[in-house]
Amino acid sequence: MAGGTAPPESVAPPALSFAGIREQHWYREARAILRVYMRNRPAVLGAVLLLGFGIVAAFAPAIAPADPLKTNLSLEGIYQPPAWDHIAGTDSQGRDVLSRTIFGARIAWQIVLAAIGVAIVVGVPLGLLAGYIGGKLDELVIMRIVDALMAMPGLVLILAVTAALGPSIQNTMIIIGFVWSPGYARLTRGVVLSIKQEVYIDAAHAVGAPPRRIMLRHMLPNVVAPVLVLASLSAAGIILVEAGLSFIGAGVQPPTPAWGGMVAKAYITIMTRSAWPILAPALAIILMVMSFNFVGDGVRDAMDPRLRNIR
Repeated sequence: MAGGTAPPESVAPPALSFAGIREQHWYREARAILRVYMRNRPAVLGAVLLLGFGIVAAFAPAIAPADPLKTNLSLEGIYQPPAWDHIAGTDSQGRDVLSRTIFGARIAWQIVLAAIGVAIVVGVPLGLLAGYIGGKLDELVIMRIVDALMAMPGLVLILAVTAALGPSIQNTMIIIGFVWSPGYARLTRGVVLSIKQEVYIDAAHAVGAPPRRIMLRHMLPNVVAPVLVLASLSAAGIILVEAGLSFIGAGVQPPTPAWGGMVAKAYITIMTRSAWPILAPALAIILMVMSFNFVGDGVRDAMDPRLRNIR
């Protein structure tokens, strides 16, 4: 129009890149997962308790009121009841029970994380191979080994291997993780079989993607959520198994402070001398197992797509 102002040109909105779309998708998924998890009050309580156990384990030397290995074999030192200088009392060798319980949290976390790591490293690759390749490798080799391991009583197998290798913290971590690995292998195989015929897997085959890329890039991400749920639920069982092994002398060896070993030492004299030394480690085991169960239930619900769609 003569003498008039030209209308402003319409500006097209910037196109989102594939990476940007993917980041937005993961952001929405993470928010939905967190929203469902935060609605579960026991799960939140469990997470807070586990965070507390983690802080205690990480800063045990600064938090513990005394040296957990220092003994006092005098009559005044052993089996002291709770007092200001020994809040949870002392044990049969005059060691501070609270300090040993605090350092026991460090041992418990080490065993849980290492055992779950071993189980994932051993079980997930086996499940990926069995589910993707299939055939005789799956039916006659990998799954038959997994079935044989799962058919054996876990505690009996752990005790047998411990007797052969000797009790120690490192052996306990490896043995428990190895015994837990068949469950991760079977779970991973099931997930791979359920997505093996999906369109995007067929498309990856069509463009010539090698099997390694298909397994790692397209199948493994689908395994992360179920494995995370299984890990959070199995941590409670690992704590109980480690405590049981230490209780019977097949786990962490004294004088290293382990909750199961502390309960075993206190159990011997609970009826004759004092019941105080058993309370702190037993309560720690109960709280940590309960926390892992709560967190596992919360993670399982949060990973359920049906619950994430509920506003």
